[in-house]
Amino acid sequence: MAPARRLAYQVLRDAFERGAHAERAFRAGAERLGLAGRERAQAQRLAYGAVQRRGTADAAVARLAGRSPRLVDPPVLAALRLGLYELLFADRTPDHAAVDQAVELVKLGGAVHAAGFANAVLRRAAREREELVAALLGDDSTPEAAAVAHSAPPWLARMWWEELGPEGARALLAAGNEPAEVALRADPTPAERAAGTDPAAVRERALAELREGGVEAEPAPGPWPLAPPESIVVRGRLGERAAALVAAGRLTPQSRGSAAVVEALGPRPGERVLDLCAGPGIKTGQIAARMADRGEVISVELDPERAAEVAEQARRLGLRSVSVAEADAADAALPSGFDRVLLDAPCSDLGALASRPDARWRKSPRAIERLAAIQDAALRTAASALRPGGVLVYATCTVSRRENEERVAALLEASRVGEAPPLELEDLGARAPGLASAAEPRCLQLRPDRDRTTGFFVARLRRHD
Repeated sequence: MAPARRLAYQVLRDAFERGAHAERAFRAGAERLGLAGRERAQAQRLAYGAVQRRGTADAAVARLAGRSPRLVDPPVLAALRLGLYELLFADRTPDHAAVDQAVELVKLGGAVHAAGFANAVLRRAAREREELVAALLGDDSTPEAAAVAHSAPPWLARMWWEELGPEGARALLAAGNEPAEVALRADPTPAERAAGTDPAAVRERALAELREGGVEAEPAPGPWPLAPPESIVVRGRLGERAAALVAAGRLTPQSRGSAAVVEALGPRPGERVLDLCAGPGIKTGQIAARMADRGEVISVELDPERAAEVAEQARRLGLRSVSVAEADAADAALPSGFDRVLLDAPCSDLGALASRPDARWRKSPRAIERLAAIQDAALRTAASALRPGGVLVYATCTVSRRENEERVAALLEASRVGEAPPLELEDLGARAPGLASAAEPRCLQLRPDRDRTTGFFVARLRRHD
């Protein structure tokens, strides 16, 4: 059996039986097996696709087997999920191969007794594919039907139905199954930073190098702030040239939505900037580069591994202005007087479903409530660290009013009654009306369906005397 399919099967089992993060499980498995190039890409396509499409596959199992997926042995269910993904959503594998390989995985998982059951379910799926697709994917007129058609938890479909309306909810659910944006940030060399080279010029140099290596790349499109001067969008594969430039500190993988957060922050050379919840350090590097590595950037991260990633990003980019502190942003004794503070808060990741395949299955309404409490505490820490006149940017990579607009409103109310420093919400929506949040037009809500990038929420507040 091909290593790519075995790895995809293992990722499914790790994610849904052991609670592992699919991305981490995939990277570890690919490195262990030495997968690279097309073989690694195939394994990722199978693993991430089957994880994302779990909801639809489980509905198919219930329909074809006449039993709840919860009653199917986990190693058998993982094989069925992978086989059904290939039969219903992938067109690169012949039906007989998809069925036979899934049955072999059942045996590999130690469930030889269920091989006949899996074979029967998958062969029926192949025979009745047209009817099955129409039943599962042909109707998204209600939240429950949309949850099956777009493979999402019913609670998420209902939440977006209420917050965005049926049309917006369906579009956002569908976007979660589309390929994620491939974007890069052009990083200046130490010499370019010292010379004050314009970020757009740095980007043009990087574009030329990518194109010489056969990479189809272009400057980031879109209105402010989705077109930062250092951002590049890639069509197709990155290839070896891009990997070499990343290793050399000349490029950093970063979506336009992520880069837009720092664009809204607007750091300047010589300032003191605090980056809370900074891991893995992508935005820290962008902040320090925007400051020409002049000034001070303190990056706070609670998780030791992610804090180490922040330090590694700074080292890779040759940045000297960055220091890393391991601390809890929700309960940290931090210095004050910062010119700018970025809080890219822990969130439900619902704006990143395309690039985080298991995010939809790891969250719940209860988790969102827990996150909201953490976000409130971290926001108060962030506000207290500002100097008078300083700027706070609050960002999440989610589409959830509870975590976004309501958290900003709660902070402003705390400010009004004296429980937080005096703050005012600046009007980002006036600069980019097409990106403004419907619930709070002074904030931005980027959307994967409309903007083709990570769905970041961005609010900018200023402390006044």
